[in-house]
Amino acid sequence: MSGRSPAWFSRWLLPGLAFKAAVIGGGYATGREIAEFFLPAGPWGGLAGLTLATLVWSGMCVLTFLFARATGTRDYRGFFQALLGRGWVAFELAYGVFVVLVLAVFGAAAGEIGHAVLGAPKVVGMLALLLGVTLFAAFGNRLVEQLFAWVSILLYGVYALFLALALGAFGHKIASAFAVPVQVGAGALVGGATYAGYNIIGAVIVLPVTRHLLSDRDAVTAGLIAGPLAMIPAFVFFVCMCAYAPEIGGAALPSDVLLSKLDLPLFRLLFQLMVFAALLESGTGAVHAVNERLAGAFRARLGRAFGVRARALCALALLLLCMVLAERVGLVGLIAGGYRLLAYALIALYVAPLATLGLVRLARRPALQPELS
Repeated sequence: MSGRSPAWFSRWLLPGLAFKAAVIGGGYATGREIAEFFLPAGPWGGLAGLTLATLVWSGMCVLTFLFARATGTRDYRGFFQALLGRGWVAFELAYGVFVVLVLAVFGAAAGEIGHAVLGAPKVVGMLALLLGVTLFAAFGNRLVEQLFAWVSILLYGVYALFLALALGAFGHKIASAFAVPVQVGAGALVGGATYAGYNIIGAVIVLPVTRHLLSDRDAVTAGLIAGPLAMIPAFVFFVCMCAYAPEIGGAALPSDVLLSKLDLPLFRLLFQLMVFAALLESGTGAVHAVNERLAGAFRARLGRAFGVRARALCALALLLLCMVLAERVGLVGLIAGGYRLLAYALIALYVAPLATLGLVRLARRPALQPELS
């Protein structure tokens, strides 16, 4: 995935895989977010909401990657300086809340997994995630990109196997759930828009990997692919969840409810290993974005590189704060209480400006210059 000219994988697929890593996290991989935002809308309404979220993600990824290329930005600070001018500070505050919240969700999910699978105290899973993210985030772009690629192979393979096993074990229940008349209410679209709204920040988190894009065509291709790459596992998960919708609705780990129905201990262990790997890549992506932002500031103001030790210490400090929050609030409370408010802030500070001001400035590209000060 390297060389004199970046390979097609790095140009077209890697941004989407990195975006998937940014959004799949604790709530998606465990099924908690899917249950929160899509299950209440029913089988067909949930599919409509997932489809809407996919389209929003692809469209916003295309705009984000194009705008990043046009302004020469590779971290979220530079991107929002170019988009919002001095208003970039407001986004940085919102992003700070986002990072703390999602890393707390990841920590809570890791704790739930360790407790459910091994019977260990929840703090053990949290600490394992903390150490893993710190290790990968410390070594910069190349190791992070390799993590995205290898975890993706594990993730898509396990979800495909999960679908096959679920259809064999309780496919009749899935069929019964979808045998109802097609109904898509406003709640389904609101759920899809809300879910897409706070997760679309993943397109900004993965800006470091857009260094491989060679042209606007690459940016458009990578952006269009990113939405489906990130959402395919969610479609699989949602379809399977519909078989036991009432029972799953309030579970902290909906995935574990379904795995208990399959009653395959080895596959349950494999699935939860995959979820932990998803938490690892998502947490690493979020922390890596912060490290890249700090690295840019160090180069610009101090003329110094942001080395391995500095990256590790930054990751460790951030993660410790988030793990304390995870221990106090828990997974269900974090997702239900924090994500909706965050979605509205990100739509106002990112989605709306990029879809209006950013689009206009892209259309006038010869006059577009990065406003980096």
